[in-house]
Amino acid sequence: MGVAARRRALRVHEPGQGARVRHHPLVDTYDIRRGVELAVEAAGTGLGAIRIDSGDLGELARQARDQLDALGATSTKIVLSGDLDEYAIAALRAEPVDSYGVGTSVVTGSGAPTAGMVYKLVEVEGRPVAKRSESKESRGGRKSAVRRYKPTGTATEEVVHSAAAPIELGPHDRVVPVPLVRDGVTVPGLPTLEESRERLRAALVSVPWEGLKLSRGEPALPTVFEGV
Repeated sequence: MGVAARRRALRVHEPGQGARVRHHPLVDTYDIRRGVELAVEAAGTGLGAIRIDSGDLGELARQARDQLDALGATSTKIVLSGDLDEYAIAALRAEPVDSYGVGTSVVTGSGAPTAGMVYKLVEVEGRPVAKRSESKESRGGRKSAVRRYKPTGTATEEVVHSAAAPIELGPHDRVVPVPLVRDGVTVPGLPTLEESRERLRAALVSVPWEGLKLSRGEPALPTVFEGV
């Protein structure tokens, strides 16, 4: 998205109206400092709040507060989100934060297992696009992935590659992506919920022992990137 398009997306009132703007744009999609600048430029110093969703939240909140004040948006609030729980919020209590957005930990409750998933836009009309924000960097372009297995059936790694350049499959490799929806319509012949559960049960036996650790943040399988 170009600068002009981002300005249009952020513009929520005409300059000079004087009303406080109740809009909370996410400013860390590409570049936080530029995002804050565009938000204030588009909405004026009456911008209600900005939201930061990734990176070193405490440090970024301090930087954003200084930048907002320098731009004259002294009343603009700062909202933090991004896999927050009671412990993360407690650690941020000394930072210039006005409110927090908590999702997963509210819905599931502390200690319940969850699957974290993020949708990343990587291509627009055939043109690769990528994010540059700290801890949100992505690799542009449409991709596919192959999961490699030992002859015993144990998974060893996943290889991500450009969809335009398929890689050679080994005798035990499996292509991971499966089409579910095309042109807004579900693909015929999809498995039922019970069939999907059974598939998951069967797939769990292929996970290596080190992938069964409970340590947070450790991948079950290493990911290798080829040509992307």
